[in-house]
Formats: sequence, C-alpha cells, structure tokens
Amino acid sequence: MFTCVVQVFLGGGAQLLQLQQDLIPRSSHLLSSYHLLKHISQSPASCVPVDILDAHLQHLTVLELSDAPSVSSHRSVLSPQTVVELFYQTMARKMMVSQIFSQQQQQHTDALLHWTHITSNLVHLLAQLLWPNNTGFQFPECLMANCQYTQLQEYVRLIGPWCQMNVGSRRFMLGQCYLADGEGQKALQCFQEAASEVEKEEFLLRLTGSEEEESASTPRLQYYNKVLRLLEDVGLPELVIQLASLAISEATSDVNSQAALWTRIFKHHLDLGHNSEAYEALTQNPDSSMQLDCLRQLVVVLCERSQLQDLVQFPYVNLHDEVVSIIESRARGLDLLAHNYYELLYAFHINRHNYRKAGTVMFELGMRLGREVRTRQGLQKQVNCYLSALTCLRLIRPEYAWIVQPASGAVYERPGASPKRNSDGELTSEPVRRQVDILELKDLEKEYILSRSRLTLAQHHPPSAAIAGSASAEEMVALLVQTGLFDSAVSVCQTFNLSLMSVFEGLTFKCIKLQFGGEESQNEAWSWLAANQLSSVVNTKESSATDEAWRLLASYLDRYPSSNGRHHRCVINKLLSHGVPLPDWLIKSYKAVDAASLLRLFLNFDLLEAAAELVMENVDALLGRGHLDYGIQRPLSATSSSVWLPYTSIDQLLHTLNETQTNSSIYHRVREKLNDYHKLVEQTTKRRLIAP
Repeated sequence: MFTCVVQVFLGGGAQLLQLQQDLIPRSSHLLSSYHLLKHISQSPASCVPVDILDAHLQHLTVLELSDAPSVSSHRSVLSPQTVVELFYQTMARKMMVSQIFSQQQQQHTDALLHWTHITSNLVHLLAQLLWPNNTGFQFPECLMANCQYTQLQEYVRLIGPWCQMNVGSRRFMLGQCYLADGEGQKALQCFQEAASEVEKEEFLLRLTGSEEEESASTPRLQYYNKVLRLLEDVGLPELVIQLASLAISEATSDVNSQAALWTRIFKHHLDLGHNSEAYEALTQNPDSSMQLDCLRQLVVVLCERSQLQDLVQFPYVNLHDEVVSIIESRARGLDLLAHNYYELLYAFHINRHNYRKAGTVMFELGMRLGREVRTRQGLQKQVNCYLSALTCLRLIRPEYAWIVQPASGAVYERPGASPKRNSDGELTSEPVRRQVDILELKDLEKEYILSRSRLTLAQHHPPSAAIAGSASAEEMVALLVQTGLFDSAVSVCQTFNLSLMSVFEGLTFKCIKLQFGGEESQNEAWSWLAANQLSSVVNTKESSATDEAWRLLASYLDRYPSSNGRHHRCVINKLLSHGVPLPDWLIKSYKAVDAASLLRLFLNFDLLEAAAELVMENVDALLGRGHLDYGIQRPLSATSSSVWLPYTSIDQLLHTLNETQTNSSIYHRVREKLNDYHKLVEQTTKRRLIAP
C-alpha cells in the first residue's frame, strides 16, 4: 500500500528507483546513526572500583597503543555522567581544542576566538568523533580504556547490523568485553573474526605497529602475536594454544614465526601438565636452538614435578644425544642429595637397554658421592650405585662388559673452549692430552667391595664417614683394623691383593690391650668382636672378651695360611716385642709350620730356656717322639728321607748358654740331647751305607 501511495505521489519511473536505491537507505542509515547518538548521550557511565581499573589497565598495557586515551578518575558531582561526557573529558576535549587551534594557525590570524564560535566548533567536532561512519575509532577505544564494557557491548550491538565501518575493530572490542566477562571462547571467536580486517582498519594497524612485533612477516601474524600476549596476560593458556595453532597455519613461509609459535604452544602445554602435547610441540619446532631450549625446560620441569616416567618414555627422535647431554649437565652441576638427575639418566638408559651407559652413570655417581658427600647416607648410596653398575655390566656380553672412566689428573679439551695462549698471546703448541681408564667387571667388583667396607666402617664408627668416602684400599685396611672390623679388612686385602700382615698385627695388638686392660676395655671389645664372623661367640661368665679375641686370632691363622708361616711370625714378633708370653696353642701351631723360625725368634728376644726346650723337643721329634707336632711325617731311620736341624741357630744358642753361668744346666741338657742325636744319625748312616 505504501508503494502505491509513493507511486501516485511521485508519478513512478526514475524517481521511484532513486527513492528505493538511495533515499530510503540513506534515511535508514541516518535514523540509525541518530538513534545511536541519542542512546550513548543518555547512557550513564559506570563507576569502576580502582582495583578493577588498575588490573584492567595492566592487561591493556600489552596492546601498546601509543595514543590510547588516558583514564580519568574524576566524575561530575552535579549529575550522573554519561559515556559521552566521559569521552569528552578523557579524550575528545583535548583532541578538539588542539584541532581548533591548529585551524587558527593555518589561517594565520591572531583574532580572538568568540565563545559562540568555539561552542559551535566543539559541538561540530564532537559530533564528527561520535559519528558511526567516522574512520576514527576513538569513542569505542575510550569505552574500553575506562572499563565501560556493558555500554561498549550495547554500542557494538546497535551499530553492527547496518554500519560497515571498522567492522574488525568492533569485533576486537567485543572480544575485549567477553574477556572482561570471563567468556574466553567467545572472545577468541571475536579475535579470530577481526583478523581478516587487520590490514584495512586504522585501529588494528596501530595495534600491530609496535616495534617488538616487527619480527613477524605479515600484519596478521603481528596481530596474532599481540592477541596471544593479551591472552597470556589474562591467564588463558588454553586459548593461547588454540590461537597459536591457528596462527601457525598462516605462517607456512615464516620459519621464525613458526618457531616462536611452537615455543609458545610448548610452554603452555607444559604449564598445564600436558606433557605429551608439550613434547609433540617441541618436536615440531623448526628452530634447533629454540628446540634445545624447550627440551631443557621439559627436562627440568618434569624433574621438579617428579614426572620421571613421562620424561624417560618419550622417544626423543633425533634428540637422544641432546637430552642425554642436558641431563648429564644438570647432574654434574647440582647438589647430589637434593636432585636425582643421575637416577633419571640411569633410568633413561635402562629404558633403552643401553646397560653399559647406565652402568657408567651409576659408577660416576658413586665416585662423586665418595668425594662430595661425607656422610653415612652418602656411603649407603655409593654402595647402591656400584651395585647397580655391576648389575648393568653383568647384563651384557663379557667382551662388552666395560666402561670408560676419565683418569684423575688428565687434561680434557672442552667443546667450544677457547684455545690456550701464552703470556705473549700466541697459541700454545702443547697438544691436548686425552687419558681414560678402561674399567672391567673385576674393577667394578673391587670398587664395590671397597665401598661396602666404607659403609661398614661408618655404621660401626660414624665419625669415620668423613674420611672414608675417598680413602684408598690401603687406607681403608688401616681404618678397619683400627676399628676392629677385621673381617672387612681381610675382604679388602684379598680383593686388592694386599698383604694380611697389617690385619694380624692389628688383631694381635687388640689381644694385648685386652690382656692387660680393665673391665671397660672388656665391655668395649664385645661390640667389635660381634662384628667379625667368629664361628660362635661365647658370651658367658667362663668366656671373657680376651678369650674370644685370642680365639678369633687363632681362627684367622687357621683360615688364612701363609707361605713359611709369615702370619705366625708376625703375631709372635708382635707379642714378644710387647713382652707378652706366647700362648701354648700359638707355639704349637707355629712349630708345626716352621720350628727353625720360631727358634730364631726366641733367640732374638733372649728367651733361652724356651729356645732350649724347643731344640730338645725338635730333636725328640726327629727321633720319633712327637714328630707330627713338628710337621715331620717320618722320623729318622735308615729308610726315611733326610731330616735336618737348624744348626746355625743351635750353635748360637749353645754359645749364649755357655757364656751364662746361670744356664749351665740347660746347656748340658741340650748338649747331651744333641750328642744322642748325633750318635743315632751316625748309626743310621752306616746302616744306609751297608744296605744293598
């Protein structure tokens, strides 16, 4: 009906066409614009608490808008302030006054400005700034800067259906409103929609024009980087990951931007605990330097979270050597007891069945524990480390059961180190010496035995832990003997092919101290006696600690025989040097091994009576009386093998007895015994000569 009326009024034709195509759209647009102006002129500004305003401004600083409006905390006390008044106070007034004075300078006039003229110009300029089709975007920007999010959303809703100016900027502003309301997904959708208008609109161009974003190849990537920083500042890592993934698809030809985006994705996946996704992002990074930084961060963070299973089980394709290097560096540079990087590296190699590398790691840890952790706990860990290293080498074939260990005192060339120069600045000609030790299974077994003895010492004598960690085998034997741990000392000696003389000397001295010590020394002795594997320690009223110590010494002489009775000789020499009478069992044991040496010991300590008794018993043994006690299988006879006496020592004894009048009777007895022996030898010799 309205069309018919218009046709009648205008008469149809060209005028009707102009009305439909031009006048009606323009009228509609003007009506919508005036309606919008009326709405914002009546819309009151919200009063925002200072703390919320400060937090909002902190988020907006990442946008780095150089000419963003300043926030005013002043409000009119006469009447409620509208958003237009807010815009005028915070932003428009300064712009308009500046423009008026600029126009006056361009006209080269010094005439005074009339109030009516100024008012007219101010209203006109304010209307231009507020007009929807204005290319500038100052009014919405002012609303955003002053946290007027409800008014800003309503402004965008009203202008959206009919205004085609600053479409992308309005979508960005709407995204900011959604962020402020906590609707992250809606905000992300708005930010994505605004991206298509980045190169067309002034506000978005200013948003992407900061110096820090120049590394990006296109304005759209610069825009994505700015939005990503905003989302990070607000604390929405999931949205950062989504937007960064979208940006990667648009950065196919920009390697640097791809690397930065993959690094961002990795960081936020790692912060969220998405370990597998973080690893995948790491492997996609095209920049090797950034990839290595991410890998290092992955190792450190997962170690701090104790998520070691994930860290060990990642495949690390083309990154195996790098991750090993990172863990090794961390292990060698941090405190051993506060961090477990060595155990992590051990598990890493075990998971890949690289047992030799795993053994090397545990051996290195054991060595460092001995040098740096001088406590019982450190010694316990050292034993466990060496045992693990042994287990690893036993899992591989014998020909490959070895590890490379740097030797002490060697000089190494560090990768990337600057060349050495002399005082004149010239390169030194001395070549770098490379020295390593090859440790086989038997070498590790030695270190394990030694570390176990250190732990045993620390358990029985805690103060020794401070010096036992780096003690050599010889030093450990001395410490163990001093503490009374003779079984452990013997084990170390046998492992390292050391003489047992120090063990027998130490045990003999313990027996001497107990022999002449009091009740306190007796009570203390039971602790170290119990630490040695005596067949049966008898702790009764009939058996004292002294008796058990002598019994332990006797059992050692039986269990660890020596060539020519060296151990017996050591014990007897120690006893006689301290003036302790020899136990009968010791004399009986030694004369069956080497009676001649026992005789010499008696002579050395002027025990003439004992020496004489020994000579006479020895002669009787040769004649067949008690010959087994002297280790003589067959006594003197015409059919037996030759027998002998230590005539040099006997002559020395006779000479000494002959010079001493008090021992004349002993001298005659020995002489008579030797004469009888010589007669029998003569008779036996004649029979052997006569015998066919």
